[in-house]
Amino acid sequence: MESRPPLPPFDMDSARAKVRAAEDAWNTRQPERVAGAYSEDSRWRNRTEFFQGREAITAFLHRKWQRELDYRLCKELWAFTDNTIGVRFQYEWRDRSDQWYRAYGNEMWEFNEHGLMVRREASINEIPIEADERRFRWPAPGPRPQDHPGLNQLGL
Repeated sequence: MESRPPLPPFDMDSARAKVRAAEDAWNTRQPERVAGAYSEDSRWRNRTEFFQGREAITAFLHRKWQRELDYRLCKELWAFTDNTIGVRFQYEWRDRSDQWYRAYGNEMWEFNEHGLMVRREASINEIPIEADERRFRWPAPGPRPQDHPGLNQLGL
């Protein structure tokens, strides 16, 4: 069985590392890479969509990043237990007409003993923003630079 460290049970350091690893992977905008962090039968709720399995996750991410251009994401640890993590996040993207958006959300994650996510519940809202209101301007695709402030440091 494949594994994806850090593995449960989580402590503060391993939960933060898990969140940052997820953020970095999502910022690659590589659906297959992102989907590799989820179990083969992982269950998802993303806004109003419900689906299950890596194949469905990969298809969802392909659709997402064809629509959400110049995507940049910042996640923060909210809470954790032995095998669950709660995060809050913001991300920014633009559509094909160059309208920018900021999405705000929370996710609840559940992991198996191999560190693969077996369940992801995401609640997300977004608003249109002006290009000069963007907060996340690092080169994309790619991870948020280590010296770029997170949500807490930005006062968000």
